[in-house]
Amino acid sequence: MMGLFRKLMPREERFFEMFAAHSAVVVEAAEALAALLEGRDVERNCDRIIALEDQADAITRDVLLAVRRSFITPFDRGDIKDLIQSMDDAIDMMHKTVKTIRLFQQSSFDPLMREMGGEIVKAAHLIAEAIPLLDKVGANAQRLSQISETVTRVEGRSDELHDLGLKALFTHHGAKGDAMAYLIGSEIYGELEKVVDRFEDVANEISGIVIENV
Repeated sequence: MMGLFRKLMPREERFFEMFAAHSAVVVEAAEALAALLEGRDVERNCDRIIALEDQADAITRDVLLAVRRSFITPFDRGDIKDLIQSMDDAIDMMHKTVKTIRLFQQSSFDPLMREMGGEIVKAAHLIAEAIPLLDKVGANAQRLSQISETVTRVEGRSDELHDLGLKALFTHHGAKGDAMAYLIGSEIYGELEKVVDRFEDVANEISGIVIENV
């Protein structure tokens, strides 16, 4: 009787479609961020990230609305909300980085910043690979765990690049007594590190879902 009742209740079948759409937007934003850190079409890529962040926000709203209206969800409602919000936090942090770049009118970036851009792209692609696998958590548990561990290693490498970057800033600008250049550079390094931190948050949410559903 309960099984029949559940079948008659509203069911949102598009959760994974929406997750995948969001992760694709995040990948595109990460690639735009890496491109602008390379000094390529900085203003155009800044505009692109802002537009993509708006798209991601709209998908996040759709997911949260679907959680409220659906009786049956593919996994725990709280996990769904935490997952999509952690994904959205990553692109929100990219948007914040763009605002800082524009505020200080930066158009060229240190080599270590460019390396951090590459790590951000790696993390975004790893999450995009993981998201469809959540549709069959049990069958994909091993690969999902591997992806989460790899994102953690990417975050660790980004921490190293952040620290090396701050040291290089101090060595270069400290000798010249250029405190403003150091402060601007350190702000950008800090925000790039936070972007990767947000991807690690997504990986942690995915690990939690695996643990709860396997």
